[in-house]
Order: sequence, then structure tokens, then C-alpha cells
Amino acid sequence: MPAGQAQDGYAVALKDYLRISALSRRDLTLLLDLSEELKRDPHRYSGLLRNEVVAMDFTKPSTRTRVSFTVAIARLGGTPEMLGPADLQLGRGETIEDTARVLSRYVKAFVIRTFADEEVGRFAAASTIPVINALTDGHHPCQALADLLTIREKLGRLDGVRVAFVGDGCNTVHSLMEAAALAGMQVTVATPPGYEPDADVVETARSIALQNRASVETTNDVRAAVTGADVVYTDVWLSMNVDASEKETRVKAFSPYRVTDELMGLTETGSIFMHCLPAHRGEEVTAQVIDGFRSVVWDQAANRLCTEQAILVALLTGRLEGAGHWA
Repeated sequence: MPAGQAQDGYAVALKDYLRISALSRRDLTLLLDLSEELKRDPHRYSGLLRNEVVAMDFTKPSTRTRVSFTVAIARLGGTPEMLGPADLQLGRGETIEDTARVLSRYVKAFVIRTFADEEVGRFAAASTIPVINALTDGHHPCQALADLLTIREKLGRLDGVRVAFVGDGCNTVHSLMEAAALAGMQVTVATPPGYEPDADVVETARSIALQNRASVETTNDVRAAVTGADVVYTDVWLSMNVDASEKETRVKAFSPYRVTDELMGLTETGSIFMHCLPAHRGEEVTAQVIDGFRSVVWDQAANRLCTEQAILVALLTGRLEGAGHWA
């Protein structure tokens, strides 16, 4: 059943925030506008979670996501309950579905950062509360929303903006492709051969792009990708779901894709550099670029707070219609 569509044909609010492709274009605009509102007035909805708890289950390490969600929940008047692999009974055989049913009776929302997208989907399907994907191996939808807010702030628009993502076809670029397509942007992903983004995600993003006068392209030619770009974006070469034994192979494959001053010189005048962090200077990007005048990475990181606050507000107040909404 499509997101936002009830079984009887009536429109219902989108319950969860699991990946960008579940949103309508209206949803994306609403979330960005709400993020700007909360950035100006962080305590605008300070009573929304008063005397309530939001649970956060983080299987993977986190700096920005964990702290920004903690602050976002507090600004809405709630208490964040941090959970880890040793805190739940999942490790002793309790099913994801049973855990979801129980937590739905205790807390107002559930934020999860884990490995398999399938686990998040199962939890969301069994729960009656909003579930937010705070990063999986396949998607990073919270990061993508902060990315688009930053681009809109810095360039004054999203429609028609040319984005070049350089590096690994990972979860970050999966969500970026879907978000850029929904916003009417032109995105090109340049990766070494064999490290392209997931083909199914590319197909989904291209389907979204067709509806929004956008484009999604993949290539192995990094110089062609960044030439004339308004935004150059990169990420680490060794993501959390990649075995450390692959590092030597990856460094050799990705070295030609390092973002340097020379590469940035091929971009459009006034272009910006983005990175979702943590960054490894000297690997995927030089210090001169990430610490230079084109870099907006610190504003990008700061925007994680207001965008995650906006996601919570939108879900808890039933404002998202979903891509399957019936008008």
C-alpha cells in the first residue's frame, strides 16, 4: 500500500520517516520551511513533547545524529531515552515486532540508527508510533534534509541546482539522489568503477526526477561530473558498514576522486563544498578545500538540529502526506 494512502482510499498522514522517496514534493518543501522556522525560533513547539519520552536506539556510533536528536527532543519539551545493543532484549531473542509493539505503548516516537534497512521497516510496520531512520546501510534521510536546507540557504534555490557527488555510492548519496530529484535538481554521482550507488535506488531516484524536471546521472568521470557544478559533495571512503580490511584497496581506487582545489576550480563561480562528516583530510578531501572559503560543512552540520526537530514536529502533528497521497 502506498505511503499516505489508507486501505479504504482516504488519505492518511505519513507515519514514519524512513527514506526520502516516501515523501511528496509538498512534504519536502514543508519540512524545509518548518526547519527554517525552527532555526529562527527553536522553542516554537516547546510543549509538543512535554512530559513525554522519545526512545533512540543507536547500534552504530554517532556524533551529529545522536547529539542533534537529543537536543531536538529537549527543545520540544521531551526526554530522550538512549538505548544501545546491550539495553534491549533483542540480543536475547525477542523479535523486532514484539519490541516495537511494547515501545509503542511507552514512548511517543522511536529514532533508530542501525545496519539493515529491513530491520527498520519491520519495526515501523509493527509500531503505532512514528519511526525515524537515523541512518542505515542503505539510506540517510535525515542528512539529506539538512543538505537541501543548506543548499537552499547558500544558493537561494534548489530547482535547477547542479550537484556533483564524488566518491563512494553509499547511503548518503542514496538519500541525496532521492532528495535532489524530488526538489528538481540536477545530480551527477561520480564513483570509481565497481563502487556505484545501488541500481534500484538510482532507478527510484530517476523515476522521481522525471516527475520534477530533475536529472540523476552516474559516471566514473570525476572531472566531467564537477565541471559547472554548483555543489561538490563527498563522503569518507570507508563507511561504517565496510570492513576495515578493504581500506588499502579503496584508497587506491578512490585517490583520483579526492576533492582538491584543482577539482573545485572546474565548478561554477560561487560553488560550495559539502561533506556530511566525519572527514578524513588528505583522503577524500584536502584540508585546503574543507577548511577553505567554499566549504559550508559546519553550517551543514548545524542544520541537522533544526531539520530533525522539524521531522519530529511534522510526524507528531500529522503534517506529511506521503508520496502515495490521494488528493
